[in-house]
Amino acid sequence: MAAAAAIKSLLRPSATSPDFSALLPLSASSSASCVSFRSSGFQPSFLGIRLADPAHPTIPALRIRSAGRGVRIEAAARPTILVAEKLGEAGLALLRDFANVDCSYNLSPEELCVKISLCDALIVRSGTKVTREVFEASKGRLKVVGRAGVGIDNVDLQAATESGCLVVNAPTANTVAAAEHGIALLTAMARNVAQADASMKAGKWQRNKYVGVSLVGKTLAVMGFGKVGSEVARRAKGLGMQVIAHDPYAPADRARAIGVELVSFDEAISTADFISLHMPLTPTTAKIFNDETFAKIKKGVRIINVARGGVIDEDALFRALDNGTVAQAALDVFTIEPPPKDSKLVLHENVIATPHLGASTVEAQEGVAVEIAEAVIGALKGELAATAVNAPMVPAQVLSELAPYVILAEKLGRLAVQLVAGGSGIKGVKVVYTSARDPDDLDTRVLRAMITKGIIEPISSVFVNIVNADYTAKQRGLRISEERIFRDSSPEIPLDSIQIHLSNVESKFASALSDAGDITVEGRVKDGIPRLTLVGSFSVDVSLEGNVILCRNVDLPGNIGRVGRILGEQNINISFMSVGRTAPRKQAIMAIGVDEEPNKETLKKIGETPTIEEFVFLKL
Repeated sequence: MAAAAAIKSLLRPSATSPDFSALLPLSASSSASCVSFRSSGFQPSFLGIRLADPAHPTIPALRIRSAGRGVRIEAAARPTILVAEKLGEAGLALLRDFANVDCSYNLSPEELCVKISLCDALIVRSGTKVTREVFEASKGRLKVVGRAGVGIDNVDLQAATESGCLVVNAPTANTVAAAEHGIALLTAMARNVAQADASMKAGKWQRNKYVGVSLVGKTLAVMGFGKVGSEVARRAKGLGMQVIAHDPYAPADRARAIGVELVSFDEAISTADFISLHMPLTPTTAKIFNDETFAKIKKGVRIINVARGGVIDEDALFRALDNGTVAQAALDVFTIEPPPKDSKLVLHENVIATPHLGASTVEAQEGVAVEIAEAVIGALKGELAATAVNAPMVPAQVLSELAPYVILAEKLGRLAVQLVAGGSGIKGVKVVYTSARDPDDLDTRVLRAMITKGIIEPISSVFVNIVNADYTAKQRGLRISEERIFRDSSPEIPLDSIQIHLSNVESKFASALSDAGDITVEGRVKDGIPRLTLVGSFSVDVSLEGNVILCRNVDLPGNIGRVGRILGEQNINISFMSVGRTAPRKQAIMAIGVDEEPNKETLKKIGETPTIEEFVFLKL
């Protein structure tokens, strides 16, 4: 802090470039520190890394270091950026203007660990694994990892965050390319283009065999209405198709603006002639297209997947193709890439397969290169990155005080979103904090980010943190408002409670609705443990861990025993149980914590218990 105060007089827009050898006096009690800023306008750095003047790239960046009893301003060396996989020339040109660039491809894990200790940034595509060993080998020098593309499965985010390394990706540049490839597969599949081409090359002329189907007037279900999904919908509308979509987060007004109706998952799959998948791969969506799904699907449907291979159970799809439930499939992505050479699915006569070409256009590759280069350069300059996918460093004292409330905030968000009925979408979120502290003494940005994370991440591939939380919420049409209520309690405790309201949504558990019609949940921290204390208008006291079954029931003797017996018969261990009621012998909510996830038959038995009016199973 003393170092920052010592240079405060320099942080003026009219300041001229300082003498690199200048030494500013500090008090004798000053601790070692490093404060960075631009040489033009002297804007403070976000990451505490070296900063350069973008208007004068030839001027060395400045670094401020403590030196004895003073702070020395000195020229910093150009950073070194390791590009471990091929990148478009436009992106490389930007990088070379700013830094020393080492293009070393096809490195073994051992070679990467050797090189990384000499690098400030690393850029990879999907082929290079950036593991914990890589971050440990960097010995703290690595400041940013750039993933030239969307998915970051090959980067150990936890290790990156622990190392104070920012991870950024390039999520927008390949949107149009992926959408165009989806449409290409759609039309090629409908007209048997690939099969007819192979037949011609084999010297055959089989016009009658390869009669296709028209697209005009057919219904296309877009599963996942994000950037790529909405672009596919626009193009399909231009082909004369009727387009419906399923996405729990897509704003209905945005869908209506391009003539798309948002529907439930079951309605989408049961009415569509074509299904185009654009959903992320999450625990919720993994193998979501399985035998059970195909049993509900419209017979003769055609499926396109340019999203993630893991959302389809490939064995189930093969069976559905064989029995005619699915007429054709066009696949650009697979659970294992590349798939085995003898893959029954790839070799099936009614399947068109391409080797993950969604982003493979000249324009998209150049766009991704530029986008990731700009993100990496910005991060090295200390700028906030909208495409950051892991958390920036937070002062230790703030994390220590807010740690249990950060966990509470995320888990309340995760709980609230699971109470939303599919297809209704989330339009508005209101967060109410009760505290004895003055608003200026309570920074809720981390808490708001964690609530956003809890609401969005369970059904999205987006990684949410304090850097990108507001941006991510805005991109998805999620309006988050905050309210602080003063409560006369100890100001030593940061927060008394956090309450989340989801407005204008349908609930799969009606008891979670407040008198105002909002899904409402509230939590507190007790003895350092996050707890759920309110669901709708019912008071409960539930530890927010593991899995929870919420039941609304008539408050009569024997309810706890009946439900406990059902769970016990399936060897499901109960970790806790809590009951909140309006009055004796009236309605009550029973909250049951379970260590294992009950199967569908067990949950069905709970629902069939005479005194149980409704129930919901929640993963926390």
